[in-house]
Parts: sequence; structure tokens; C-alpha cells
Amino acid sequence: MKLVTKQLEQLFNKYPLYSQEEKKEEALVLCKFFAPIGAYTWYVLEAEKREDDYMFFGIVINNHFEREYGYFTLSQLTEIRLPLGMRVERDLYFDSNKIKNIKL
Repeated sequence: MKLVTKQLEQLFNKYPLYSQEEKKEEALVLCKFFAPIGAYTWYVLEAEKREDDYMFFGIVINNHFEREYGYFTLSQLTEIRLPLGMRVERDLYFDSNKIKNIKL
């Protein structure tokens, strides 16, 4: 699965790093990545193209359902190998919305 589509690239261009830092719960969540086997989920708030990679800032939910803000890259997500040959996927049915409107 392609994690970043042309449509997402256009959206990412509107929300570079640090563009939403003052918005708090009003910030727009751009997309969602998840591990199909496991409990990790990544919600992207901001993105910036860096050579052949993307630097993201967002919310990471871990296997204890703890919420943490931080930076991660597209290459880090694509390098994750899960059991049964699975990889990190993009939620195809996720619609961008404000943090306060998303059940994290």
C-alpha cells in the first residue's frame, strides 16, 4: 500500500511543520497510519517533504493506549515489519478532522 498519495501530498503542503502548534485540540488531523497487528497508531498533524522522505509531527498511540506527541518519518513507518508479512497501513476511510472530534 502506498502510504502517501498525491492527494495527501497536496494536503501536507498546506500544513508544514509548526503550522498548527498553537491550535491544540483545534488542530486538523491530516491522516492516520496504523499497525494492523499491534496497537500502534499514528495521526499526522503536520508534514514536510525532506529529499526522498517526509518528516511528520503528530500523535502516536501506543499499545497501552497512551497518547504522545512527537516526530516520525515516512521511512520509519515503511521500515516497520509486522508478523505475517504485514506492514503499516494508511486508514483509507479516515477523514481529516480536528483533534477534538476524533476518538483517540
